[in-house]
Amino acid sequence: MNEQQKLWGGRFTVAADQEFARFNASFSFDRRLFKADVQASIAHCAGLKEAGVLTAAEARGITEGLEKILVTAESNPNYFDELPVEDVHSFIEARLIELTGDVGRKLHTGRSRNDQVATALRLTLRDEIDALASRVREAQGALLASAERYTDVVIPGYTHLQRAQPVLWAHWCLAYFEMLERDAARLVEVRGRTNILPLGSAALAGTSYAINREHVARSLGFQSVSRNSIDAVSDRDFCIELAGVAALIMMHLSRLAEDLILYATLEFGFIELDDRVATGSSLMPQKKNPDALELVRGKAGRVYGHLTSLLVMMKGLPLAYNKDMQEDKEAIFDAVDTVRDSLQVTAIVLHHTSVREARGREAATHGYLNATELADYLVRRGVAFRTAHETVGRIVLYAAERGRELHKLSLDELLQFNGNIEASVYDALSLEETLRTKSQIGGTSPTRVEEALLAARERLKT
Repeated sequence: MNEQQKLWGGRFTVAADQEFARFNASFSFDRRLFKADVQASIAHCAGLKEAGVLTAAEARGITEGLEKILVTAESNPNYFDELPVEDVHSFIEARLIELTGDVGRKLHTGRSRNDQVATALRLTLRDEIDALASRVREAQGALLASAERYTDVVIPGYTHLQRAQPVLWAHWCLAYFEMLERDAARLVEVRGRTNILPLGSAALAGTSYAINREHVARSLGFQSVSRNSIDAVSDRDFCIELAGVAALIMMHLSRLAEDLILYATLEFGFIELDDRVATGSSLMPQKKNPDALELVRGKAGRVYGHLTSLLVMMKGLPLAYNKDMQEDKEAIFDAVDTVRDSLQVTAIVLHHTSVREARGREAATHGYLNATELADYLVRRGVAFRTAHETVGRIVLYAAERGRELHKLSLDELLQFNGNIEASVYDALSLEETLRTKSQIGGTSPTRVEEALLAARERLKT
């Protein structure tokens, strides 16, 4: 690396050790900031012109040079590999000086790499957040599409992985829709805290030049400027927050993947994965494996690791900037990439998953899933719930010993346990009535689920 291509070489008399330089360099991964850094440099150039640091001609030359750098990078795939530099900031400055000569050396007036990288990172992550939000909506759309396709399908709901009560497949889909809805809201919140301009903070004490930071912020679409220069250059809360949201999204996707993996097994048999989203075994010809879902489940740990890495990296840093913070980029970039890809593949899998209605109904009507309905039936006839619960527990034991479901017991058998039971109990124990009675807001009754689906569709439009 040529000493002229560094931003800090004047004080040094010998070249850096090659291994040190390699270890210190970040261009292999911070080049991802390239476009944002050029955009921020153009805005900074305008600020310098407004402050009287640059003439109109100098500002025009620098801006044109920066715009040409952008165009060249898009058209020349080898552009980044032709110049050995320490980081993306050195690359842009070196290219600018090639195009504009000494006037290009004026661009860095009034700023440091510290506020420069913080600005480019916030700009980049702002776009990444928008992309993630779009992927979240796509996954939600896939859940709604499955719910609407199989509106009348019933499956068992589970607690402790034991059959509990019947629910509509659409109600199950909407549970994950709500999880992702919270994730979408969190992305909006973290975007707001990311969308603050640190440029103008310089190294840590602020700039000595009369740059109008509010004008610069508006030109870059930031909603406000940072209020403290020390905090601005040493803050990575926005990265950690985004990694936290990413971890929550992956947790939700992992739970969804786990459910689908279970439901695709022969033991459950509620769904079948299309050949387009499953793989086979190299040894066992009959196998159909949910590899994509397993990868989503596994990649959750990867994102959790990045969140932990960021937290540990920052926990002991004195103010202000420290080189440790260079480690933020690989962690947060891989986290957002992993989440974005996982959201996309989850949506694809959902679009290519069929639900087995007969199997779901059969499972939802076996295993005493209507026991709570029998207790509620007794409560409506004046029996205290705790007494009703105990009574139904004895009835379940009686039925289990005989290998029969509750609705298969005769009225005389039921009357042995409580004299309040009448023939109407069989209507109450039916699958249809079990679902219908869950009619309060948030319940799994067909009417409520239909309303929830319509409301969810409207929320997706906003």
